Amino acid sequence: MRVHIGSDHAGFELKQHLVGWLGEQGHEVVDHGPATYDPDDDYPPFCLRVGLGVVADPDSLGIVLGGSGNGEQIAANKVAGVRAILAWNLDTARLGREHNDANVIAVGARMHPVDDATRMVEVFLRTGFSGLDRHARRIEMLREYEDTEVVPEP
Repeated sequence: MRVHIGSDHAGFELKQHLVGWLGEQGHEVVDHGPATYDPDDDYPPFCLRVGLGVVADPDSLGIVLGGSGNGEQIAANKVAGVRAILAWNLDTARLGREHNDANVIAVGARMHPVDDATRMVEVFLRTGFSGLDRHARRIEMLREYEDTEVVPEP
């Protein structure tokens, strides 16, 4: 699977680890940066590029990393077609895929040991969308809102 990844300075070391780990797992990795550690960099350019990459390549998934993962999730979700979740344990990583058909995972590098963060990414990548009607209906509502900016009726 093709996996788009990006981070800021706070997620840089975890990104480097995951790039290697993903390659070992047989994934094709597209690293959207940063290429080098810069303590003053900003996450939006890297996370937006991940989102754009995932939307342009529907069979791919994305990973955005920062200190908490919050800003990175927000940035990725600014790209129409991205459904980014903030994972803080294995259940949220799994449910983001099963229930929300999330295509980007955000992880806070300062919030988790490397092994735990890696396991969350692994669960996210290995889990598929359940396809249950109620979940598909909700995702379609969001997709329609992105296209029309009309809030769906309850």
